Amino acid sequence: MKLNKPHFHVTGGVIWKDSRLLITKRPQGTHLAGLWEFPGGKQERGETLEECLKREIKEELGMDVKVDGLFETVQHEYENKLITLHFFNCTHLMGRPKPFEGQDLKWVLPGDLSKYAFPPPDSQILKKLAPLAQP
Repeated sequence: MKLNKPHFHVTGGVIWKDSRLLITKRPQGTHLAGLWEFPGGKQERGETLEECLKREIKEELGMDVKVDGLFETVQHEYENKLITLHFFNCTHLMGRPKPFEGQDLKWVLPGDLSKYAFPPPDSQILKKLAPLAQP
């Protein structure tokens, strides 16, 4: 791991509603375009990870969530940056998600997550969610 790369803290919301999870597809023209992800984004200076996640979900999807607690933390190195992903369990509070950034979105059962292509660092999250799939 190179130390001269910029390091970002990124949040992701594992948002639950009616036993389903919300996933969004990264829009064209963005890093990792076309891959599915758990909504969230980069932490800004002076905000907590929880504040970051609530802000990003409100900005990107127009919905409010309750951050219930840390689900998993994953570090990943890309060619030009290091990221620490902080995934949080969240409860959908209000607002129907709207794709303000042109992204696709879906509510899916945990057992169906394997049908979607996610970025490499999300593999740990998918493995941790797999046992939650209903038989």
